[in-house]
Amino acid sequence: MNRFATRLTLTAVALAASTTMALAADPIKIGVDGPFTGGSSSMGVSMRDGVRMAVEEINKAGGVMGRPLVLVERDDEAKNERGVQIAQELINKEKVVATVGFINTGVALASQRFYQEAKIPVMNNVATGSLVTHQFDDQPENYIFRNAAHDSIQAPMIVEEAITRRGFKKVAILADSTNYGQLGRADLEKALEAKGIKPVTTEKFNIKDVDMTPQLLKAKEAGAEAILTYGIGPELAQIANGMTKLGWKVPMIGSWTLSMANYIDNAGPGGEGARMPQTFIQEPTTPKRQSFIVNYLKTFNPKNSRIDSPVSAAQGYDSIYLLAAAIQQANSTDGPKIKAALEDLKTPVVGVVTTYSKPFNAKDHEAITANIPVFGEVKGQRVVYAYPDDQKKASEVRVKDAAAKGSLPVKK
Repeated sequence: MNRFATRLTLTAVALAASTTMALAADPIKIGVDGPFTGGSSSMGVSMRDGVRMAVEEINKAGGVMGRPLVLVERDDEAKNERGVQIAQELINKEKVVATVGFINTGVALASQRFYQEAKIPVMNNVATGSLVTHQFDDQPENYIFRNAAHDSIQAPMIVEEAITRRGFKKVAILADSTNYGQLGRADLEKALEAKGIKPVTTEKFNIKDVDMTPQLLKAKEAGAEAILTYGIGPELAQIANGMTKLGWKVPMIGSWTLSMANYIDNAGPGGEGARMPQTFIQEPTTPKRQSFIVNYLKTFNPKNSRIDSPVSAAQGYDSIYLLAAAIQQANSTDGPKIKAALEDLKTPVVGVVTTYSKPFNAKDHEAITANIPVFGEVKGQRVVYAYPDDQKKASEVRVKDAAAKGSLPVKK
């Protein structure tokens, strides 16, 4: 080998080595905030696992801007005060460029102001309270985004299912006392009012309540033909179990959380038939979904080959791809530049839930529209499509429908 060729070879080796060192030494830190323990953990862990899958795929493909993504994960325990502590830690100590997650609406609302002040984007991938992305509407810029079906989409779907599709005239609302439950209750009442209907009773319960007899007796005495719910798995299971104990069974129709594993498992046979809006159901209706399901089951080996919270896993996965696309387009980890890229994504992002084509703009930070969710039903200890037409719909490539914007009210 001559001297010139030797110099070229050494230069190439040096460049390769420096590139490897840069990849190892200069990661892009992404915060992941969710409840990985406690009653909300089936959502939090599923979301986190979906996020991990996406990051592993992206890093295997070369990372973003030639740099690896590194996750900084924190368990907020579904506690508002813990979420606040985590936000400050991720911003000031860990120097994350963005954060994904938030399962509980209350934790999101308590924590987001720190990211807003620091101009660091947040991608809510599970929390559905209608207020979440509108918390800072009075400010010139908004750093809060979401790729989950907010409650101003879900509540009208629940009411449509109960009143129009199934013909119930008398419905009761049972909602937990958290921000999530009470904001959802308000959305349900608004959707019912649009149909000219008032609930026969509206009852509240607390997290960790195990006896729903008083609330259920009021609903039964009022002649409720169906129970509309806003809560999370453990307490929703207590509603189903309470009806079983009373020997009184009416349909449960509620928010997407009726799909949680700790509702399905804890309610047992009494939980069968519950229906809820879903952005993702664990059935391989498209090649992308099939690949996601196969890889998830292979990687995490969940019990009974069932993802504990399929919606959380899929939306967590998609949130990373949306964020990575924005960072790549911005060619920067600067918060304002990432935000600007999210608001004007040039290239569609093929996700598990949908294909995101121009999912956000400066005034609209919601990636999911009313044309995307379908109805799921608990059957045989898992969630399946409630309607054949919905299963067919899920087999089609779905994109955010601009015409669907404004078709449903969004609370501000």
